[in-house]
Amino acid sequence: MEPSGGDRPRPSAGDTARPDAGGRTELKRERVREHLLTVIDARHPGDAIPSERTLCATLGVSRPTLRAAVDELVATGLLVREHGRGMFVAPDKITQELVAEHHAAAAPHSRGSWTSTVLELRTVRAGARIGRKLTISPAAELVRVTRLRYVDGAPIALEHLHVPADLVPGLTVSDMEGGFYAHLREKRGIRTAQAVQSIEPTVLSEEEAVLLTVPVLSPALLFDRITSDTVGRPVEYVRSLYRGDRYRIVSRLALRDGATDHPAADAARAGAWWGTVE
Repeated sequence: MEPSGGDRPRPSAGDTARPDAGGRTELKRERVREHLLTVIDARHPGDAIPSERTLCATLGVSRPTLRAAVDELVATGLLVREHGRGMFVAPDKITQELVAEHHAAAAPHSRGSWTSTVLELRTVRAGARIGRKLTISPAAELVRVTRLRYVDGAPIALEHLHVPADLVPGLTVSDMEGGFYAHLREKRGIRTAQAVQSIEPTVLSEEEAVLLTVPVLSPALLFDRITSDTVGRPVEYVRSLYRGDRYRIVSRLALRDGATDHPAADAARAGAWWGTVE
């Protein structure tokens, strides 16, 4: 239980800034959260953190207050709670850096080994919606590929790729289990040049959650991308779902007072940013 009376830890100036009980609870939870973040920063992924009993005693708070802070850090992918074992520092999030428009497309800037498993590969009619995206007839054939992306063996993303069939005749599963852009460049003579990509938050359906080994309705990042080659021809439409607890986006911005003559600065001021992809 939380100490009371004279045993209660003396509040700091920040704790007394808001006199209402709700404010004190909010500030106490923030203090617990900051302590937990310090504990996490001092450890490596997979390391255990102190037990709830130890943390409550150290911080002088009740278990409900501690658990509220822990639940937040579990939901945001910083801690992992294992029933019967305790709490552990979560694996590092996969970081994708947004780069300026003049940069070439490349693999996400992240640690770990990226691999893929193809779940489906078949030829279908484009249909009206995807036909518009790829500027092909709705009756034209395209190759639709669904693949699961892994980092160090852990499922990170579910991707649905659509490629005009006449660009990749004879495309196989093994072709898709490596870097697709490298395949286009080395085997098809197609060089990707630019992409228009949108990113928005979403939640995972039951089927998606099972594939990504997370609870149903877990947060995710939805990527919607059209990639074009050096002559402006759309060569790929992709819809990807990345686990929200294991993936984050970082943007690098060049401000007006910086290197004004650098291409990256010009691109940043123009808002010309897009994600590195593979």
